[in-house]
Amino acid sequence: MNTENLSQEQQILRSMRKILASVVKDTATKPGMPHPLSDETIQDIRACFGVISDREAELAAELGFSRNEKPYYADQPQKTNVIKLHMGKSED
Repeated sequence: MNTENLSQEQQILRSMRKILASVVKDTATKPGMPHPLSDETIQDIRACFGVISDREAELAAELGFSRNEKPYYADQPQKTNVIKLHMGKSED
């Protein structure tokens, strides 16, 4: 989706999700190493992701969007076929 078409709230939610994901990636440790973030902070980050996801779902539902839609390439074969029906007078 083009970010120009997003509401200010949607842009804020998207930015928050990206920032939180960056924090998680930047603080990731190798297996067995102690994590720099406390367990409480990790749970808070998970809760934030949940709140963001829930609100994005609410906004999508309000706008009539399906959250299960996936992007596709224009030349990618589609599972559905559009059949055009022409009704009206035919010109000889």
